[in-house]
Amino acid sequence: MKLVEVIYRYDGADAAARPRPVDAEGARQRLDEGSRAIATLLAGRAEGSDTAQRVITVDPRDLGIAAGDRRTPKQTPYAAVLGCSDARVPIELIFNEGPNDLFVVRVAGNGLGTEVLGSLNYAADHLGEGLKLIVVIGHSGCGAVASAADVFLNPKAYLGLAVNHSLRTILDRLLVAVHAAAKRLAAEYGPEVARRRGYRDALIEVAVASNAALVAFTLQQELAGMGKADLRAAYGVYLLAEHKVWVPARDGAGKDGLAYPPANAAGFAEFADAVVRSGRIAALLDHDAD
Repeated sequence: MKLVEVIYRYDGADAAARPRPVDAEGARQRLDEGSRAIATLLAGRAEGSDTAQRVITVDPRDLGIAAGDRRTPKQTPYAAVLGCSDARVPIELIFNEGPNDLFVVRVAGNGLGTEVLGSLNYAADHLGEGLKLIVVIGHSGCGAVASAADVFLNPKAYLGLAVNHSLRTILDRLLVAVHAAAKRLAAEYGPEVARRRGYRDALIEVAVASNAALVAFTLQQELAGMGKADLRAAYGVYLLAEHKVWVPARDGAGKDGLAYPPANAAGFAEFADAVVRSGRIAALLDHDAD
């Protein structure tokens, strides 16, 4: 098996800083390029016995370790990322970034609660014009979404959460996406889809993608209300097994990388069709079908 090394390296105070993106599209492209580079690195880990290496250059000024500079480093992220608390989704690593590149907020299920929204509003208000993009990243097999799906499938289980306000708050936000996912699966595959053995897994994955897109849409509306016309929101789903970022597409295969959320109800209808008709969801529904 090939050895994989990811190295964070700084080359001294005279090293040229990596240019920051000048707009939201540039920020999205840089994140996409970074995630593809890491996915490619990890995809070849089973082939050969040599060492595959990825070097992420770090500006020493971002760490406050530049020679002769004792000042506290200034925050200069070009993107903010709302991710799940799941330990298997290291945000900076999966996007090939180092310290001070991303402003990261993490909460179970990447939901948009008051504290999360406040943190992202802070980023938009205080991190300057260098911040170009806010990304919502869900992930496959999300435990928080799975819990919400299980409550949906067995409503009696919700009674056990009656006195657990903190957990119930997380699940209540996610149940919106789970309900929407169930309706779209039934519309596409018929009401008997719930009897298929892979239904629970498919329901979770549709809800993960739907939740990420919906939260990104909500953030985009929030930014518009703040007068932040140049700051955009995007979303994606990190696939744990494939180590890549994925979004649904009309062709059924989906595409690697991030995408901007639908802009209106018609756009969300097309998005929902793309998710439930994707090869990923069809494969989950067909799993153990016999």
